[in-house]
Amino acid sequence: MSAISKYFHFEELGTDYRREILAGFTTFISMSYILFVNPNVLGAAKMDTGAVFTATALASALGCFLMGILARYPIATAPALGINAFFAYSAVIGMGISWQTALAGVFVASIIFVLITIFKLREIIIDAIPSDLKFAISAGIGLFIAFIGLHQGGLVVANKSTVVGLGSFTTASTWLTVVGLVVTAVLMVRRVPGAIFIGMVVTAVVGLVTGLIPVPHGIVSAAPSLKPTFGVALTHIGEINTLQMWVVVLTFLLVTFFDTAGTLVGLAQQAGFMKDNKMPRVGKALMSDSTAMLAGSVLGTSPVGAYVESSAGIAVGGRSGFTAVVTGILFIFGMFFSPLLAVITDQVTAPALIIVGVLMAQNLRQINWSHLEIAIPSFLIVVGMPLTYSISDGMALGLIMYPITMIAAKRGKEVHPIMYALFFIFIGFMWILNVK
Repeated sequence: MSAISKYFHFEELGTDYRREILAGFTTFISMSYILFVNPNVLGAAKMDTGAVFTATALASALGCFLMGILARYPIATAPALGINAFFAYSAVIGMGISWQTALAGVFVASIIFVLITIFKLREIIIDAIPSDLKFAISAGIGLFIAFIGLHQGGLVVANKSTVVGLGSFTTASTWLTVVGLVVTAVLMVRRVPGAIFIGMVVTAVVGLVTGLIPVPHGIVSAAPSLKPTFGVALTHIGEINTLQMWVVVLTFLLVTFFDTAGTLVGLAQQAGFMKDNKMPRVGKALMSDSTAMLAGSVLGTSPVGAYVESSAGIAVGGRSGFTAVVTGILFIFGMFFSPLLAVITDQVTAPALIIVGVLMAQNLRQINWSHLEIAIPSFLIVVGMPLTYSISDGMALGLIMYPITMIAAKRGKEVHPIMYALFFIFIGFMWILNVK
């Protein structure tokens, strides 16, 4: 066991097995919903939901193992929300592309992803982003996941008159979120170790006792077969032969690229890994998620990327790759214990996401607000992520504005050439996303 702790640098990082295992559990619980959400979304594209369930679990586990063992970061991966909706509703249903061809598009995008990672293009781009904007990305992700938690927990709902509004407190499940939030907040203020995890457990127990969460009727179930989706991407590569399909491939590539870049930067800031505005071992982290995306396309799922819910594990003390390994193991077990995962409802995870949002928002104090050329693009990133419901869109707003404000402040020479390149790339990115 000492060899394992030495490999993951437990002593150097000030962590131990108990803390890392707890962090791995917390991260898994926070993101286990993807095992059910992803098959539901891709099922709309007529994909076999059972096969997608198994593919989601295996691709997530592989990404976690690679991120934990190769990059040694407490960051979990899974099929990304948002891009899976583009896969199902825009590419397949909207454009009339078969799911088999769309899956081939994910495979081609992942090959390009691996190549630009090997040539360190992604690493160069991440290093070129100024520290103030990196702090803005981290804070923006915090507001984004807090908004997700508020919405999933029923505290914030859609409103035709005001876009969003306060949820109804006549809904019993909303009170379950409130109870969980109060319990978690009190534990955090009292500095109780593992407060976020304990808060989730207490919320789940209250939900079961009050009947707001149904008691599972079983514990173990067999993992569904991968046969309907396995290898389909490889047999349909020849169908990537139209401009429309290349637009789809480019969308898969760009959204996953910037979503993952923003998430990695934000989580590295939260965990204190950034050194001299650079993320150590970022190349290995990027290779881990791009390899998982490639494997996921072959297994039969939409693009895989780093998950912001990893922040919940980091918040309870996860600092080494062992956290991600534990999360990966739990994804494997999750394939066989799916009835128990039904206990982890939106109301159970919502308080954790809100509290983690508070922790990540603390990065706002690191931004130089006294200089408008920095403050304006930073602000657009911070508010853009939750309001567009997209990490990549929020980054686009800020990184397009950054060179403009710096030139206006006569500081254009201080802008890295890569940032000027990103200005044009993001403009193209926004156009592609809005092409009909």
